[in-house]
Amino acid sequence: MKQDTDVTTPHREDTESQGVRSVQRAFDILGLLTETQPVISIAEIVRATGLAKTTVIRLVQTLEQNGLLWATAKGYMAGPSLWRWAHLARATWELPPETKELMRGLAASQRETVNLYVLRDIWRVCVAQQESPQPLRHVVQVGDELPLWAGASSKILLRDADRALLARIARGSPYGPGHAATLKTEIDEAVLRGFAVSHGEREQGLSAVAVPVTGRTGATVAALSLSGPTVRFPDERVQEFVAALIEVAGHMTERGFDHPFKA
Repeated sequence: MKQDTDVTTPHREDTESQGVRSVQRAFDILGLLTETQPVISIAEIVRATGLAKTTVIRLVQTLEQNGLLWATAKGYMAGPSLWRWAHLARATWELPPETKELMRGLAASQRETVNLYVLRDIWRVCVAQQESPQPLRHVVQVGDELPLWAGASSKILLRDADRALLARIARGSPYGPGHAATLKTEIDEAVLRGFAVSHGEREQGLSAVAVPVTGRTGATVAALSLSGPTVRFPDERVQEFVAALIEVAGHMTERGFDHPFKA
């Protein structure tokens, strides 16, 4: 009986592995749809994923049957089931009107882009943004995942990070494993000062200032930042940005968050 068990277990594991791989491939296909490419053909999916055409057709048919893709004369577009999920995500993650108004006021008064980031594994995710009114400005998309090895917001969000997490982040950085020690020093400095600053760390010519937004328990739940061209972030302006950010973050904390990242 033991021999039979040993024979069947790898088969079950292989089946589970294949299932996970198929799910990942399906997500990869959905990820090809963007605002600039809202429709994609089978041939384009094959080129982008490197999968066999028969595999792509099977995955696309499954996605279509579940309403995640919709066939058109030009190719496949996002399906109606995604709209239901998008509505759910928006209802879950959308900021309260008062918080959005605070961010709009901050962008208008400081004339730089305001972003709100939360921590997810080795990424920081933008959950809200108010663009700078200036023609030359820094903009990311809500939902974008940015690396944690650089940036003012990263130093704020990683306040309670352990060595294992910092090591994982450093391994994925352009600087290698040794970057973990640098990160730890910068995080500790941000904790002492109550804010973090970055100049050209992730993107040349881009600067940012960030402060923590705390939850009801006092834990850091988000990082509120101002970002823009480095030429507009001299030391004296950075101090003004810090004061404005701390004031707004304080109001956000007082009003609280009705969100998944509240604490």
